[in-house]
Amino acid sequence: MDNIECRRCGEGPRLERAPFRSELGERIVNEICGNCWKEWLQHQTLLINHYGLDPREQKSRDFLYSQIEQVLLGDGTAEQVDTTKQGSVEW
Repeated sequence: MDNIECRRCGEGPRLERAPFRSELGERIVNEICGNCWKEWLQHQTLLINHYGLDPREQKSRDFLYSQIEQVLLGDGTAEQVDTTKQGSVEW
């Protein structure tokens, strides 16, 4: 597996394939390493559980995509999640 210059951490293993069939997926596979993508998936799980998101709903996906833009492809700032309130936050 070859490495790429990762926008977030500097360098890491290339993702095997784009996570989405879209321009966003192509940007991720070209700019984000596998290690940072794994970290994102953990953060995404916290967001889904915290806000009770249903990824089948468009508004939930839009929120998660905006977080990808900020966390992985932007300045790195993320929605801070207070996991002590898991499941009690209304979306």
